[in-house]
Amino acid sequence: MQEDILKLAFEVHRVTEEKIDVIEALTRRTKTLSLNARIEASRAGQQGAAFAVVAQEMSVFANEVGQLSTELRSAIASNIARIETAGERMMLEFRGSRFADLSRNVVEIIDRNLYERSCDVRWWATDSAVVEAAASGGQDPALLTQANARLATILRSYTVYLDLWVADAQGRIVATGRNDRYRSALGQDVSHSEWFRKAMQTRTGDEFAVCDITRNPLLESASVATYSTAIREKGETHGAPIGALGIFFDWEPQAQAIVRGVALTEEERRNCRVMLLNADFQVIASSDERGMLVEKFPLRLASPERGFYMQGDRVISYALTPGYETYAGLGWYGCIESNLPRY
Repeated sequence: MQEDILKLAFEVHRVTEEKIDVIEALTRRTKTLSLNARIEASRAGQQGAAFAVVAQEMSVFANEVGQLSTELRSAIASNIARIETAGERMMLEFRGSRFADLSRNVVEIIDRNLYERSCDVRWWATDSAVVEAAASGGQDPALLTQANARLATILRSYTVYLDLWVADAQGRIVATGRNDRYRSALGQDVSHSEWFRKAMQTRTGDEFAVCDITRNPLLESASVATYSTAIREKGETHGAPIGALGIFFDWEPQAQAIVRGVALTEEERRNCRVMLLNADFQVIASSDERGMLVEKFPLRLASPERGFYMQGDRVISYALTPGYETYAGLGWYGCIESNLPRY
């Protein structure tokens, strides 16, 4: 509706200018005819006196019409400018607010998805095969084979993961779900990895750790969202930590599907860039596939949770994650950068 108002205002302005140009052209022709008539009247002497009076009236009439067209042009231009300004403000408010809502929707969808990942890691850390492999300290081949098979079974059902790792209390990976694909992971020391350290610091089996999106060199440098928690004695909620479970969510295809699935019109889709930004405004997903984990978007927070603003001829809309259930989120933002339509 706002864009229709602007289009109508520009069209009225264009048509009015055209018609006034025609009036002014007719006025100039009338003045020329009046001048020629006065010249001919003067040549005719006394006999052309009456004709000279008519010619003079034609000149006066042409001047009055010219003055009227000038005033009309000025009045219409002023009012059209006010309509355009109001229409642009309405369009900005509508577009900015709508895209801020869609930005919130984007980040809500991903957080609902990641909430499920936090549930997965806490559940699988109590699996008997996982607990027994960690309890053995990686010394019992039969238990490790059983754990590898169990993790592989989980991965066949949960295709959004690249791999699942069991690390012993010292931080050595003793079981994985895809040791046929990621052969270098097994036996690696991950004691200094953020996911392992955070997992071992959890106080109960109800807690979990989550790391920001990074590329994992042991997973062919794929971008992953990593969730972890401690594996506890006998799988009990308050048991002592005996190892850690790390699960690696295949981030890029899942996130791309979300930023590309935003409810935009085809025209909007051509003129918008939909993004997910981490707490440092680093691009972690983008509908145009640019800047993944290397671009820092210059987001200006007009308000902390939701807003929009003009940046040149673009509207930047954003929304902070509200979190979901027990998952507070990592301070991520949904963001839509849109180009204003030209008329």
